[in-house]
Amino acid sequence: MGGLAALAREAGHKVTGCDAGVYPPMSDQLRALGIDLIEGFGADQMALQPDVFVIGNVVSRARLPDGTPKFPLMEAILDAGLPYTSGPQWLAEHVLQGRHVLAVAGTHGKTTTTSMLAWILDSAGQQPGFLIGGVPLNFGLSARLGAAQRPAPASTPLGAAPLFVIEADEYDTAFFDKRSKFVHYRPRTAVLNNLEFDHADIFDDLAAIERQFHHLVRTVPPSGRVVANGLEESLARVLHTGCWSEVTSFGAAVSDFYSVGNPQAFDVMHQGRAVARVEWALTGVHNQLNALAAIAAAHHVGVPPEQAASALATFQNVKRRMELRGTVGGVAVYDDFAHHPTALRTTLDGLRRSLGSSARILAVFEPRSNTMKLGAMKSQLPWALEPADLAFCHTAGLDWDAALALAPMGVGPGQRAQTAADIDTLVAQVVQSARPGDHVVCMSNGGFGGIHAKLLQALSK
Repeated sequence: MGGLAALAREAGHKVTGCDAGVYPPMSDQLRALGIDLIEGFGADQMALQPDVFVIGNVVSRARLPDGTPKFPLMEAILDAGLPYTSGPQWLAEHVLQGRHVLAVAGTHGKTTTTSMLAWILDSAGQQPGFLIGGVPLNFGLSARLGAAQRPAPASTPLGAAPLFVIEADEYDTAFFDKRSKFVHYRPRTAVLNNLEFDHADIFDDLAAIERQFHHLVRTVPPSGRVVANGLEESLARVLHTGCWSEVTSFGAAVSDFYSVGNPQAFDVMHQGRAVARVEWALTGVHNQLNALAAIAAAHHVGVPPEQAASALATFQNVKRRMELRGTVGGVAVYDDFAHHPTALRTTLDGLRRSLGSSARILAVFEPRSNTMKLGAMKSQLPWALEPADLAFCHTAGLDWDAALALAPMGVGPGQRAQTAADIDTLVAQVVQSARPGDHVVCMSNGGFGGIHAKLLQALSK
Protein backbone atom coordinates (compact mmCIF):
# COMPACT_ATOMS: atom_id res chain seq x y z
CA MET A 1 0.00 0.00 0.00
CA GLY A 2 2.94 2.33 0.67
CA GLY A 3 4.31 1.71 -2.81
CA LEU A 4 0.87 2.26 -4.31
CA ALA A 5 0.66 5.58 -2.48
CA ALA A 6 4.03 6.55 -3.97
CA LEU A 7 2.75 5.74 -7.50
CA ALA A 8 -0.40 7.79 -6.98
CA ARG A 9 1.69 10.70 -5.73
CA GLU A 10 4.03 10.46 -8.73
CA ALA A 11 0.98 10.45 -11.02
CA GLY A 12 0.01 13.84 -9.59
CA HIS A 13 -2.61 12.91 -7.02
CA LYS A 14 -2.82 14.28 -3.49
CA VAL A 15 -2.39 11.29 -1.22
CA THR A 16 -2.88 10.67 2.49
CA GLY A 17 -2.87 7.35 4.28
CA CYS A 18 -3.60 5.75 7.60
CA ASP A 19 -2.38 2.63 9.33
CA ALA A 20 -1.45 1.36 12.77
CA GLY A 21 2.21 1.26 13.77
CA VAL A 22 3.89 2.21 10.49
CA TYR A 23 7.60 1.47 10.71
CA PRO A 24 10.75 2.05 8.59
CA PRO A 25 11.77 1.84 5.85
CA MET A 26 8.31 2.51 4.40
CA SER A 27 7.37 5.23 6.90
CA ASP A 28 10.56 7.15 6.05
CA GLN A 29 9.97 6.79 2.31
CA LEU A 30 6.37 8.06 2.49
CA ARG A 31 7.26 11.10 4.57
CA ALA A 32 10.08 11.93 2.13
CA LEU A 33 7.48 11.91 -0.67
CA GLY A 34 5.27 14.36 1.23
CA ILE A 35 2.58 11.77 1.94
CA ASP A 36 0.87 12.42 5.26
CA LEU A 37 0.62 9.42 7.55
CA ILE A 38 -2.23 9.29 10.04
CA GLU A 39 -2.00 6.85 12.95
CA GLY A 40 -5.10 4.72 13.39
CA PHE A 41 -8.40 4.29 11.55
CA GLY A 42 -10.56 6.99 13.11
CA ALA A 43 -13.80 8.05 11.42
CA ASP A 44 -12.70 11.68 11.78
CA GLN A 45 -10.60 11.14 8.64
CA MET A 46 -13.83 11.43 6.64
CA ALA A 47 -13.16 15.18 6.88
CA LEU A 48 -10.37 14.77 4.29
CA GLN A 49 -13.11 14.24 1.66
CA PRO A 50 -11.01 12.28 -0.85
CA ASP A 51 -12.29 11.39 -4.31
CA VAL A 52 -11.73 7.70 -3.54
CA PHE A 53 -10.65 5.55 -0.62
CA VAL A 54 -8.17 2.80 -1.58
CA ILE A 55 -8.54 -0.03 0.94
CA GLY A 56 -5.72 -2.36 1.95
CA ASN A 57 -6.33 -5.96 2.99
CA VAL A 58 -5.49 -5.29 6.63
CA VAL A 59 -8.87 -3.54 6.91
CA SER A 60 -11.87 -5.67 7.89
CA ARG A 61 -15.33 -5.51 9.47
CA ALA A 62 -13.89 -6.91 12.72
CA ARG A 63 -15.17 -5.85 16.13
CA LEU A 64 -13.23 -5.28 19.33
CA PRO A 65 -14.16 -7.19 22.52
CA ASP A 66 -16.39 -4.31 23.60
CA GLY A 67 -18.33 -4.53 20.33
CA THR A 68 -16.98 -1.35 18.72
CA PRO A 69 -15.57 -1.51 15.17
CA LYS A 70 -11.84 -2.17 14.83
CA PHE A 71 -11.83 0.07 11.73
CA PRO A 72 -14.29 2.93 12.38
CA LEU A 73 -13.26 4.74 9.19
CA MET A 74 -14.35 1.80 7.03
CA GLU A 75 -17.73 1.66 8.76
CA ALA A 76 -18.19 5.40 8.13
CA ILE A 77 -17.28 4.99 4.43
CA LEU A 78 -19.85 2.23 4.03
CA ASP A 79 -22.53 4.19 5.89
CA ALA A 80 -21.98 7.27 3.75
CA GLY A 81 -21.98 5.29 0.49
CA LEU A 82 -18.65 6.82 -0.56
CA PRO A 83 -16.52 5.41 -3.41
CA TYR A 84 -13.86 2.88 -2.41
CA THR A 85 -11.72 0.31 -4.21
CA SER A 86 -8.92 -2.14 -3.44
CA GLY A 87 -5.24 -1.45 -4.01
CA PRO A 88 -4.85 -4.09 -6.76
CA GLN A 89 -8.01 -2.90 -8.52
CA TRP A 90 -6.80 0.71 -8.47
CA LEU A 91 -3.47 -0.38 -9.89
CA ALA A 92 -5.11 -2.38 -12.67
CA GLU A 93 -7.29 0.53 -13.74
CA HIS A 94 -4.90 3.48 -13.31
CA VAL A 95 -1.33 2.16 -13.71
CA LEU A 96 -1.08 -1.23 -15.40
CA GLN A 97 -3.46 -0.70 -18.31
CA GLY A 98 -1.56 -0.56 -21.62
CA ARG A 99 1.73 -1.79 -20.12
CA HIS A 100 3.61 -5.06 -20.49
CA VAL A 101 3.31 -6.33 -16.93
CA LEU A 102 5.97 -8.69 -15.56
CA ALA A 103 4.55 -10.23 -12.38
CA VAL A 104 6.66 -12.18 -9.88
CA ALA A 105 4.71 -14.68 -7.77
CA GLY A 106 5.83 -17.29 -5.25
CA THR A 107 5.83 -18.17 -1.57
CA HIS A 108 9.41 -16.96 -1.13
CA GLY A 109 11.71 -14.49 -2.85
CA LYS A 110 9.09 -12.28 -4.49
CA THR A 111 10.57 -9.01 -3.28
CA THR A 112 14.16 -9.96 -4.10
CA THR A 113 13.35 -11.41 -7.52
CA THR A 114 11.13 -8.45 -8.46
CA SER A 115 13.98 -6.13 -7.46
CA MET A 116 16.48 -8.13 -9.53
CA LEU A 117 14.21 -8.04 -12.57
CA ALA A 118 13.57 -4.29 -12.26
CA TRP A 119 17.32 -3.66 -11.95
CA ILE A 120 18.11 -5.84 -14.99
CA LEU A 121 15.55 -3.98 -17.12
CA ASP A 122 16.70 -0.61 -15.83
CA SER A 123 20.34 -1.46 -16.55
CA ALA A 124 19.27 -2.43 -20.09
CA GLY A 125 17.88 1.09 -20.59
CA GLN A 126 14.22 0.04 -20.46
CA GLN A 127 13.22 2.50 -17.67
CA PRO A 128 10.61 0.10 -16.22
CA GLY A 129 7.99 1.06 -13.72
CA PHE A 130 7.82 -1.13 -10.66
CA LEU A 131 5.97 -1.85 -7.43
CA ILE A 132 7.94 -3.86 -4.89
CA GLY A 133 7.09 -4.91 -1.34
CA GLY A 134 10.39 -3.59 -0.02
CA VAL A 135 13.02 -0.99 -0.83
CA PRO A 136 15.67 -2.17 -3.36
CA LEU A 137 18.97 -0.55 -2.46
CA ASN A 138 19.78 0.07 -6.15
CA PHE A 139 16.75 2.34 -6.47
CA GLY A 140 16.21 3.62 -2.92
CA LEU A 141 12.42 3.51 -3.37
CA SER A 142 9.81 0.79 -3.63
CA ALA A 143 7.75 2.09 -6.54
CA ARG A 144 7.86 4.30 -9.62
CA LEU A 145 5.75 4.75 -12.74
CA GLY A 146 8.62 4.36 -15.22
CA ALA A 147 8.74 5.54 -18.82
CA ALA A 148 5.42 6.30 -20.51
CA GLN A 149 6.82 4.79 -23.71
CA ARG A 150 9.26 1.91 -23.97
CA PRO A 151 12.72 3.30 -24.86
CA ALA A 152 13.77 0.19 -26.82
CA PRO A 153 10.77 -1.65 -28.30
CA ALA A 154 11.10 -5.40 -28.85
CA SER A 155 9.84 -7.41 -31.82
CA THR A 156 7.09 -9.11 -29.82
CA PRO A 157 3.35 -8.46 -29.43
CA LEU A 158 2.97 -5.22 -27.48
CA GLY A 159 6.75 -4.82 -27.92
CA ALA A 160 6.41 -1.06 -27.73
CA ALA A 161 4.36 -1.12 -24.52
CA PRO A 162 6.20 0.30 -21.50
CA LEU A 163 7.33 -2.29 -18.96
CA PHE A 164 6.05 -2.59 -15.41
CA VAL A 165 7.45 -5.07 -12.88
CA ILE A 166 5.22 -5.98 -9.95
CA GLU A 167 5.50 -8.20 -6.91
CA ALA A 168 2.47 -10.47 -7.26
CA ASP A 169 1.07 -11.64 -3.93
CA GLU A 170 -1.35 -14.57 -3.56
CA TYR A 171 -2.83 -13.10 -0.38
CA ASP A 172 -6.45 -11.98 -0.70
CA THR A 173 -7.23 -8.56 -2.16
CA ALA A 174 -9.55 -6.96 0.42
CA PHE A 175 -12.36 -7.83 2.80
CA PHE A 176 -14.82 -7.27 -0.07
CA ASP A 177 -12.73 -9.13 -2.73
CA LYS A 178 -11.35 -12.49 -1.61
CA ARG A 179 -9.51 -13.23 -4.87
CA SER A 180 -5.71 -13.29 -4.73
CA LYS A 181 -4.18 -9.89 -5.47
CA PHE A 182 -2.29 -11.13 -8.49
CA VAL A 183 -5.37 -11.94 -10.59
CA HIS A 184 -5.84 -8.18 -11.03
CA TYR A 185 -2.47 -7.62 -12.69
CA ARG A 186 -3.00 -9.41 -16.07
CA PRO A 187 0.71 -10.10 -16.70
CA ARG A 188 2.24 -10.91 -20.07
CA THR A 189 5.26 -12.37 -18.26
CA ALA A 190 4.38 -14.35 -15.12
CA VAL A 191 7.13 -15.70 -12.88
CA LEU A 192 6.13 -18.66 -10.68
CA ASN A 193 9.13 -18.72 -8.37
CA ASN A 194 8.07 -21.45 -5.92
CA LEU A 195 4.94 -22.60 -4.13
CA GLU A 196 4.52 -23.91 -0.59
CA PHE A 197 1.75 -23.80 1.97
CA ASP A 198 1.45 -20.40 3.64
CA HIS A 199 -1.24 -17.93 4.74
CA ALA A 200 -2.98 -20.48 6.94
CA ASP A 201 -5.42 -17.75 7.97
CA ILE A 202 -7.05 -17.72 4.52
CA PHE A 203 -6.04 -20.98 2.78
CA ASP A 204 -7.06 -24.41 4.08
CA ASP A 205 -4.29 -26.34 2.33
CA LEU A 206 -1.73 -26.25 -0.46
CA ALA A 207 -4.32 -27.27 -3.06
CA ALA A 208 -6.27 -24.07 -2.33
CA ILE A 209 -3.17 -21.96 -3.06
CA GLU A 210 -2.39 -23.97 -6.21
CA ARG A 211 -5.90 -23.12 -7.42
CA GLN A 212 -5.17 -19.40 -7.03
CA PHE A 213 -1.88 -19.77 -8.91
CA HIS A 214 -3.80 -21.46 -11.70
CA HIS A 215 -6.16 -18.49 -11.80
CA LEU A 216 -3.07 -16.33 -12.40
CA VAL A 217 -1.90 -18.65 -15.22
CA ARG A 218 -5.35 -18.32 -16.82
CA THR A 219 -4.85 -14.56 -17.21
CA VAL A 220 -1.59 -14.81 -19.21
CA PRO A 221 -2.23 -14.25 -22.95
CA PRO A 222 -1.21 -16.77 -25.65
CA SER A 223 1.75 -14.56 -26.64
CA GLY A 224 2.78 -14.30 -23.01
CA ARG A 225 5.27 -16.40 -21.09
CA VAL A 226 5.03 -18.34 -17.83
CA VAL A 227 8.46 -18.62 -16.18
CA ALA A 228 8.24 -21.55 -13.77
CA ASN A 229 10.59 -23.16 -11.26
CA GLY A 230 11.29 -26.64 -12.64
CA LEU A 231 12.15 -27.98 -9.18
CA GLU A 232 8.66 -27.49 -7.72
CA GLU A 233 6.12 -30.32 -7.93
CA SER A 234 3.39 -27.93 -6.81
CA LEU A 235 4.01 -25.68 -9.83
CA ALA A 236 4.04 -28.71 -12.15
CA ARG A 237 0.54 -29.50 -10.85
CA VAL A 238 -0.55 -25.90 -11.45
CA LEU A 239 0.62 -25.99 -15.08
CA HIS A 240 -0.78 -29.48 -15.64
CA THR A 241 -4.21 -28.11 -14.74
CA GLY A 242 -3.99 -25.98 -17.88
CA CYS A 243 -1.69 -23.44 -19.51
CA TRP A 244 -2.33 -21.47 -22.70
CA SER A 245 0.98 -19.61 -22.98
CA GLU A 246 4.62 -20.38 -23.66
CA VAL A 247 6.35 -21.94 -20.63
CA THR A 248 10.01 -21.40 -19.80
CA SER A 249 11.42 -23.42 -16.91
CA PHE A 250 14.38 -22.71 -14.67
CA GLY A 251 16.29 -24.37 -11.85
CA ALA A 252 16.39 -28.08 -12.68
CA ALA A 253 19.15 -29.67 -14.79
CA VAL A 254 16.58 -30.33 -17.53
CA SER A 255 15.11 -26.79 -17.39
CA ASP A 256 15.49 -24.14 -20.11
CA PHE A 257 17.60 -22.05 -17.72
CA TYR A 258 19.81 -23.62 -15.07
CA SER A 259 23.05 -22.87 -13.27
CA VAL A 260 26.44 -24.51 -12.90
CA GLY A 261 28.59 -23.44 -9.95
CA ASN A 262 28.15 -22.14 -6.42
CA PRO A 263 25.59 -19.42 -5.56
CA GLN A 264 28.14 -16.57 -5.52
CA ALA A 265 29.76 -17.37 -8.88
CA PHE A 266 27.93 -19.49 -11.44
CA ASP A 267 27.42 -20.02 -15.14
CA VAL A 268 23.94 -19.49 -16.58
CA MET A 269 22.96 -22.26 -18.97
CA HIS A 270 20.23 -21.83 -21.57
CA GLN A 271 19.04 -25.02 -23.24
CA GLY A 272 22.34 -26.72 -22.46
CA ARG A 273 24.62 -23.88 -23.56
CA ALA A 274 26.55 -21.49 -21.32
CA VAL A 275 25.24 -17.99 -22.10
CA ALA A 276 26.34 -15.86 -19.13
CA ARG A 277 28.14 -15.83 -15.79
CA VAL A 278 26.92 -14.27 -12.55
CA GLU A 279 29.46 -13.15 -9.96
CA TRP A 280 27.93 -11.13 -7.15
CA ALA A 281 27.74 -10.50 -3.40
CA LEU A 282 24.54 -12.44 -2.65
CA THR A 283 24.58 -15.85 -0.97
CA GLY A 284 22.33 -18.89 -0.91
CA VAL A 285 20.85 -21.32 -3.42
CA HIS A 286 17.55 -19.45 -3.09
CA ASN A 287 19.12 -16.30 -4.54
CA GLN A 288 20.74 -18.35 -7.31
CA LEU A 289 17.26 -19.53 -8.28
CA ASN A 290 15.87 -15.99 -7.93
CA ALA A 291 18.54 -14.83 -10.38
CA LEU A 292 17.63 -17.51 -12.92
CA ALA A 293 13.96 -16.51 -12.67
CA ALA A 294 14.80 -12.83 -13.26
CA ILE A 295 17.13 -13.64 -16.18
CA ALA A 296 14.46 -15.83 -17.82
CA ALA A 297 11.77 -13.16 -17.38
CA ALA A 298 14.02 -10.42 -18.79
CA HIS A 299 14.80 -12.67 -21.76
CA HIS A 300 11.10 -12.61 -22.67
CA VAL A 301 11.22 -8.83 -23.20
CA GLY A 302 14.43 -8.89 -25.24
CA VAL A 303 17.24 -8.58 -22.66
CA PRO A 304 20.01 -11.14 -23.42
CA PRO A 305 21.12 -13.33 -20.48
CA GLU A 306 24.66 -11.95 -20.69
CA GLN A 307 23.37 -8.39 -20.24
CA ALA A 308 21.13 -9.53 -17.38
CA ALA A 309 24.02 -11.28 -15.62
CA SER A 310 26.14 -8.15 -15.95
CA ALA A 311 23.42 -6.12 -14.23
CA LEU A 312 23.18 -8.65 -11.37
CA ALA A 313 26.89 -8.12 -10.64
CA THR A 314 25.91 -4.65 -9.37
CA PHE A 315 22.65 -5.73 -7.65
CA GLN A 316 22.65 -4.56 -4.02
CA ASN A 317 19.69 -6.56 -2.68
CA VAL A 318 16.76 -5.12 -0.71
CA LYS A 319 16.53 -3.43 2.66
CA ARG A 320 15.88 -6.02 5.37
CA ARG A 321 17.26 -8.87 3.23
CA MET A 322 20.35 -9.92 5.19
CA GLU A 323 21.03 -6.23 5.78
CA LEU A 324 24.04 -5.67 8.05
CA ARG A 325 22.85 -3.21 10.68
CA GLY A 326 26.19 -2.90 12.47
CA THR A 327 29.12 -4.65 14.12
CA VAL A 328 30.01 -4.11 17.79
CA GLY A 329 32.82 -5.90 19.64
CA GLY A 330 33.29 -8.25 16.71
CA VAL A 331 29.59 -9.28 16.71
CA ALA A 332 27.72 -8.59 13.45
CA VAL A 333 23.97 -7.91 13.62
CA TYR A 334 21.78 -8.48 10.53
CA ASP A 335 18.16 -7.70 9.75
CA ASP A 336 16.20 -10.13 7.56
CA PHE A 337 12.54 -10.34 6.57
CA ALA A 338 12.34 -14.16 6.70
CA HIS A 339 9.28 -15.52 8.53
CA HIS A 340 8.22 -18.79 6.84
CA PRO A 341 10.21 -21.86 8.03
CA THR A 342 11.63 -22.46 4.54
CA ALA A 343 12.74 -18.83 4.34
CA LEU A 344 14.38 -19.09 7.77
CA ARG A 345 16.23 -22.20 6.62
CA THR A 346 17.40 -20.80 3.27
CA THR A 347 18.55 -17.51 4.84
CA LEU A 348 20.57 -19.28 7.51
CA ASP A 349 21.87 -21.88 5.07
CA GLY A 350 23.05 -19.15 2.71
CA LEU A 351 24.94 -17.42 5.51
CA ARG A 352 26.42 -20.73 6.66
CA ARG A 353 27.70 -21.46 3.14
CA SER A 354 29.25 -18.00 3.02
CA LEU A 355 30.88 -18.15 6.46
CA GLY A 356 31.96 -21.78 6.55
CA SER A 357 31.66 -24.09 9.52
CA SER A 358 33.87 -22.24 12.00
CA ALA A 359 31.85 -19.02 12.55
CA ARG A 360 28.87 -19.10 14.91
CA ILE A 361 25.38 -18.03 13.77
CA LEU A 362 22.82 -16.82 16.33
CA ALA A 363 19.26 -16.83 14.95
CA VAL A 364 16.85 -14.41 16.64
CA PHE A 365 13.29 -14.66 15.34
CA GLU A 366 9.65 -13.94 16.04
CA PRO A 367 6.81 -16.05 14.58
CA ARG A 368 4.83 -12.96 13.55
CA SER A 369 3.05 -13.86 10.30
CA ASN A 370 -0.56 -15.01 10.60
CA THR A 371 0.49 -18.52 9.55
CA MET A 372 3.18 -18.73 12.23
CA LYS A 373 0.95 -17.19 14.90
CA LEU A 374 -1.58 -19.94 14.25
CA GLY A 375 1.16 -22.51 14.86
CA ALA A 376 0.51 -24.22 11.53
CA MET A 377 4.23 -24.74 10.92
CA LYS A 378 5.68 -24.84 14.43
CA SER A 379 6.88 -28.43 13.98
CA GLN A 380 9.19 -27.25 11.17
CA LEU A 381 11.08 -24.76 13.35
CA PRO A 382 13.88 -27.11 14.54
CA TRP A 383 14.57 -27.99 10.87
CA ALA A 384 14.39 -24.33 9.84
CA LEU A 385 16.90 -23.29 12.51
CA GLU A 386 19.29 -26.22 12.05
CA PRO A 387 22.04 -24.17 10.29
CA ALA A 388 22.26 -21.85 13.33
CA ASP A 389 24.37 -22.61 16.38
CA LEU A 390 21.93 -20.91 18.77
CA ALA A 391 18.30 -19.80 18.40
CA PHE A 392 16.30 -17.21 20.35
CA CYS A 393 12.50 -17.00 19.92
CA HIS A 394 10.24 -14.06 20.84
CA THR A 395 7.01 -15.64 22.09
CA ALA A 396 4.71 -12.64 22.68
CA GLY A 397 1.27 -13.06 21.10
CA LEU A 398 1.57 -16.82 20.50
CA ASP A 399 -1.21 -19.21 21.48
CA TRP A 400 1.14 -22.20 21.26
CA ASP A 401 4.16 -23.27 23.30
CA ALA A 402 7.32 -22.23 21.44
CA ALA A 403 9.55 -24.01 23.96
CA LEU A 404 7.72 -27.27 23.27
CA ALA A 405 8.06 -26.78 19.50
CA LEU A 406 11.80 -26.13 19.88
CA ALA A 407 12.32 -28.99 22.36
CA PRO A 408 14.25 -31.16 19.83
CA MET A 409 16.96 -28.47 19.89
CA GLY A 410 17.18 -28.33 23.67
CA VAL A 411 15.59 -25.29 25.34
CA GLY A 412 16.90 -23.18 28.21
CA PRO A 413 20.09 -21.45 29.40
CA GLY A 414 23.12 -23.24 28.01
CA GLN A 415 20.96 -25.08 25.44
CA ARG A 416 20.72 -24.44 21.68
CA ALA A 417 17.40 -22.59 21.97
CA GLN A 418 15.94 -20.02 24.36
CA THR A 419 12.59 -18.23 24.45
CA ALA A 420 11.47 -14.87 25.85
CA ALA A 421 8.11 -13.14 26.07
CA ASP A 422 9.56 -9.62 25.84
CA ILE A 423 12.23 -7.92 23.71
CA ASP A 424 14.44 -6.78 26.60
CA THR A 425 14.77 -10.33 27.95
CA LEU A 426 15.48 -11.61 24.44
CA VAL A 427 18.21 -8.99 23.98
CA ALA A 428 19.77 -9.94 27.33
CA GLN A 429 19.80 -13.62 26.33
CA VAL A 430 21.53 -12.87 23.02
CA VAL A 431 24.09 -10.51 24.55
CA GLN A 432 24.95 -13.02 27.26
CA SER A 433 25.53 -15.72 24.64
CA ALA A 434 27.32 -13.66 21.96
CA ARG A 435 31.06 -13.54 21.58
CA PRO A 436 33.46 -11.90 19.09
CA GLY A 437 33.19 -13.35 15.60
CA ASP A 438 29.48 -14.23 15.96
CA HIS A 439 26.83 -13.36 13.38
CA VAL A 440 23.41 -12.48 14.84
CA VAL A 441 20.52 -12.69 12.35
CA CYS A 442 17.23 -11.07 13.43
CA MET A 443 14.32 -12.45 11.39
CA SER A 444 10.79 -11.02 11.34
CA ASN A 445 8.25 -9.62 8.89
CA GLY A 446 7.60 -6.71 11.28
CA GLY A 447 9.56 -4.07 13.15
CA PHE A 448 10.58 -6.64 15.84
CA GLY A 449 10.40 -3.97 18.55
CA GLY A 450 13.53 -2.23 17.29
CA ILE A 451 15.62 -5.19 18.44
CA HIS A 452 18.50 -4.47 16.04
CA ALA A 453 19.32 -1.09 17.59
CA LYS A 454 18.78 -2.49 21.10
CA LEU A 455 21.18 -5.34 20.43
CA LEU A 456 23.88 -3.04 19.04
CA GLN A 457 23.49 -0.71 22.00
CA ALA A 458 23.61 -3.56 24.54
CA LEU A 459 26.63 -5.13 22.86
CA SER A 460 28.53 -1.84 23.06
CA LYS A 461 28.32 -1.69 26.88
